[in-house]
Amino acid sequence: MNAPPKRITNLSPAKKRALLAQLLQNKATEPKSFPLSYPQQRLWFLDQLESKNPTYNIPAAFRLKGRLHLPVLEKTLNEIQRRHKVLQTRFVSVDGKPAQIIDPEMTTKLSVVDLRDYPESEREATAWRLLQEEIQRPFELAKGPLLRATSFKLNEEDHILLLSMHHIISDGWSMGIFRTEMIKIYQCLRENRTPDLPDLPQQYSDFSVRQRQWLEGEGLEKQLSYWKKQLDGSPPILELPTDHPRPSVQTFNGTRQSIELTKELTQSLKKLGLDQGCTLFMVLLTAFKIILYRYTGQTDLNVGTPIANRDQDDIENLIGFFINTLVLRTNLSGNPTFQEVLEKVREVSLSAYDHQAMPFEKLVEELQPPRDLSRSPFFQVLFSLQNTPTQPLELPDLTFETLYAYNGKAKFDLSVYLWEKSAQLSGVFEYNTDLFETETIVRMIEHFQNLLKAASANPNLRVSDLPLLTEREQEQLLVEWNATEKEYPLEKCFHQLFESQAEQTPDSVAVEFHNKSLSYGQLNARANCLAHHLQKLGVGPDVLVGICVERSLDMLVGLLGVMKAGGAYVPLDPSYPKERLAYMVEDAKPQVLLTQDSLCETIFEGRESKSEERRAELSENEFEDNASRSSLHALRVIRLDGDWQKIAKESKSNPGTSLQSTNLVYVIYTSGSTGKPKGVAIQHQTLVNFLNSMSEVPGLSQEDALLAVTTLSFDIAGLELYLPLLVGSRLILASHEVASDGRLLSRLLTESGATVMQATPATWRMLLDSGWSGNDNLRILCGGETLSRELATQLLEKGAGLWNMYGPTETTIWSSVHRLESKEGIVSVGPPIANTQIYLLDKNLQPVPIGIYGELYIAGDGLARGYLNRPELTAKKFVPDGFSKQKGARMYRTGDLARYLPDGRIELLGRIDHQVKIRGFRIELGEIEATLAQHTGIDEVVVAVRDNEDDKKAAKILAAYLVSRSKKTPTVSELRHFLQEILPAYMVPTAFVFLKSFPMTPNGKVDRKALPALDDIRPELESAFVAPQNEVERSVAGVWKEVLGVEKVGVDDNFFDLGGHSLLLVQVQSKLKNKFERDLSIVELFKYPTINALVKSFNQEEAESSNLERIHDLAKKQKDAFARQKKLKEEKKNDGRLEYA
Repeated sequence: MNAPPKRITNLSPAKKRALLAQLLQNKATEPKSFPLSYPQQRLWFLDQLESKNPTYNIPAAFRLKGRLHLPVLEKTLNEIQRRHKVLQTRFVSVDGKPAQIIDPEMTTKLSVVDLRDYPESEREATAWRLLQEEIQRPFELAKGPLLRATSFKLNEEDHILLLSMHHIISDGWSMGIFRTEMIKIYQCLRENRTPDLPDLPQQYSDFSVRQRQWLEGEGLEKQLSYWKKQLDGSPPILELPTDHPRPSVQTFNGTRQSIELTKELTQSLKKLGLDQGCTLFMVLLTAFKIILYRYTGQTDLNVGTPIANRDQDDIENLIGFFINTLVLRTNLSGNPTFQEVLEKVREVSLSAYDHQAMPFEKLVEELQPPRDLSRSPFFQVLFSLQNTPTQPLELPDLTFETLYAYNGKAKFDLSVYLWEKSAQLSGVFEYNTDLFETETIVRMIEHFQNLLKAASANPNLRVSDLPLLTEREQEQLLVEWNATEKEYPLEKCFHQLFESQAEQTPDSVAVEFHNKSLSYGQLNARANCLAHHLQKLGVGPDVLVGICVERSLDMLVGLLGVMKAGGAYVPLDPSYPKERLAYMVEDAKPQVLLTQDSLCETIFEGRESKSEERRAELSENEFEDNASRSSLHALRVIRLDGDWQKIAKESKSNPGTSLQSTNLVYVIYTSGSTGKPKGVAIQHQTLVNFLNSMSEVPGLSQEDALLAVTTLSFDIAGLELYLPLLVGSRLILASHEVASDGRLLSRLLTESGATVMQATPATWRMLLDSGWSGNDNLRILCGGETLSRELATQLLEKGAGLWNMYGPTETTIWSSVHRLESKEGIVSVGPPIANTQIYLLDKNLQPVPIGIYGELYIAGDGLARGYLNRPELTAKKFVPDGFSKQKGARMYRTGDLARYLPDGRIELLGRIDHQVKIRGFRIELGEIEATLAQHTGIDEVVVAVRDNEDDKKAAKILAAYLVSRSKKTPTVSELRHFLQEILPAYMVPTAFVFLKSFPMTPNGKVDRKALPALDDIRPELESAFVAPQNEVERSVAGVWKEVLGVEKVGVDDNFFDLGGHSLLLVQVQSKLKNKFERDLSIVELFKYPTINALVKSFNQEEAESSNLERIHDLAKKQKDAFARQKKLKEEKKNDGRLEYA
């Protein structure tokens, strides 16, 4: 042991004692370090994620009237700070690990802002402006102090006091303690008395240590066991519809809207709680959860709620961050009554209270929910009720009034804070302004109040029957936005209207195809000849006629001829597989088939022999059987070209018929969920209503020319073929070859003088990709699948106007039309067309509020008769219209998810089921799945829609996910060929992915959302270990191994899958910073959770930095070159004379 220095040993005994006392005093006053509590740990991490963020500033403001002694107030604040050491605490990082340091020398200075120099009329507003600025001023956790006090002096006896603390050292309960102690201590000091508050039994740092010790013992397991069971399988997110896209990293910009319940309603809710053995909090939370269910459709709901967490006497009066957050999970499935939901909420609340000691932060660390920087884990909405009575603030010569102070931040997507004062409930809805508009929250508050009124009056109402909408909203949604009644010739059939037009303009060109054309008179005459011929073959009302022809003048003659004969046509696309055509013929059982010479051999060749060859392979669900063959060969076949000489001998006059507008005009087949297509039966009246509406909006006149590009098997071709013939304009028919080639189509658009063209987004995209420059006179109609904002923006620049069209086949082509403007942020669909109603309803057929997604239902005069030969399916999809006064009115459930925007436009989200549209064709994924399942090498199959990974802007593609347990797994080529024999080309998946098994939901169903994205799929089904390959990867892996305590880390391993969590990420950040001498943000580490991705981001940065250096070098060289050139010019100018400076 070293001897003490001589200068110490030579000191006198008195001086030695004095030195020892000084050393002991220094020891007592030097900062002490303690671990953070779990709640503090979370806020410290959030500060690391985004430092100097005022989100967790807690403000408290008071109006002090009377003689305020500012020096005494400052002493008061410092006495409170001395008593509660947490107010002298700062938070530092040591090797990435947080620690709290108590600094005994830390004091609070009361800042005084004297506003007496301002005009008296301006002082109040100035005080509040400066107060708000002070509230927003961030704290520095590492420096402190984390308590600030400011007094705004309006005059000698009027002050506004602002206290601002960081949440890491305080909470709402603590602010109450602070306020109470401030009054008592101020009064004592003002009267020159020593404050007589009892000593505190412990400090917050003691609680931090004790909490960690407790959670390292048996207490953790008991608490954790409950929460693991309670939250197992809970939904990670609440899909509350937002007004704006969610930022990739959670923001905290917020504001508040007030709510106030009447005293009568407050008392009714209290009585309801008493009757059911529940607290007022439970009653209010039940109503809030029902609101969330009605808004989202989710039955499994997590809501956070704060709890004081001061169940021990020694911390009850201690300032600090004790508050904990409980996750209250409730299941609302089965459409329970309000009372039944209340009982569930009561049970889960009481159980959570019994297990409240588990810090939420520790719960996140242990349960490892999916990481997402855009939202908080486990819950995104919070609900709180504060109904503990507060003591009035009184002093002999000073009055205290608590003022409303808010930091303008939202800690969650939505938080509801309610409190009870004077037997009346009031509060605020705090919300993230980057997600929600004010109007949305105002509506939610109204719905919350409506629901509370109804529940208090009758708690036995089921959640679906509890009213949300106000009377004004119901009027707007059901009546105003559906006021579409308009007269039209409802007794007429389309061909009769065409005949009238042909009489008016017999010599005008009706249709052009290649270099041929027909006038209205010629087209009418040819169609009449065919109609008379068909009538002799027995064609009449509701008799079906198949039409399988190439795009041509014959096609249009055939369609009109069938209508004039009184029949209904069934499009049979010659490009379809023979088996599909055979099934459609078998199902529709048409009496006559219209076709062309060139297609007869294609349609019938090898039918019998092929059927015999495959008979042993086919199941009863496949298209081919004896009935299909007999149906096909029993057809009366008419060749519109080969038989025309015979047909042309028929009368050219309009044929007579008993046809009515309620008879069928066509039956068109769409994809079916059972694996078989289904026929949709459309009547003349619905077609006429549609065409009359289209003639006005978007509009068509005799001066127009419409270019038709859509295949007849797609129902939207009806607009292209018939609307021009209704109004007397010119129809330009594009061949299949032209319609599928962007360059040829672009040329035809220009040369034909077309003023209107309708096509799917895929066709418009093809045109743009081919270099089409646009046409200032062209009106662009786009529909059949979702129109992207990017494509809409391009199309708006290419023509005279862009219309977004929407509607399913079952409601006759289009049901809504909307002209898009360049300023619109959302590509929406518009109001319903004439005599059509659109309803957005929840699962219980109740209207959903504006902004909330519901299933889109369509009612009115456009509805199909139903599905051919499918009465059960017709009854399921065409349901009674409960909003119509018309007897027997129906509405069609589209299966589309949509919501109303505040101006009445409709935004589509997607399909409720798995029915999709690809390149404009509606496809039932189940049909493809059922077909693939017939292959002997496939055991399980799921088909999904995915982005095209090679081109994100391109149309979405179909991806087939397959499980094969066969000894010989089929190749992709085999599967594609197999499908091409049965399905149309547009239903054959682009991607085929083989998996060992499918991800499953807790209910034992395939979890479609968990299927891998195409860019995530690797040749190996399981993630193989890939060792670090270079020094950088090995260095990062070394840090991971050290922090995570694991022996082996691969470059494709996910940090969080290896047991990492947010605090360990901070340690990684610190160690990587030291190792690589580069600043890495926590956000970057979240974004790149594998070594491979992280190192690639390093390389990208270095490449960009290197490029920047090269640019600087080049710029310098160019600058030097210019300087040399300038010097040479000067020398030349001086003619070689030397000049001296």
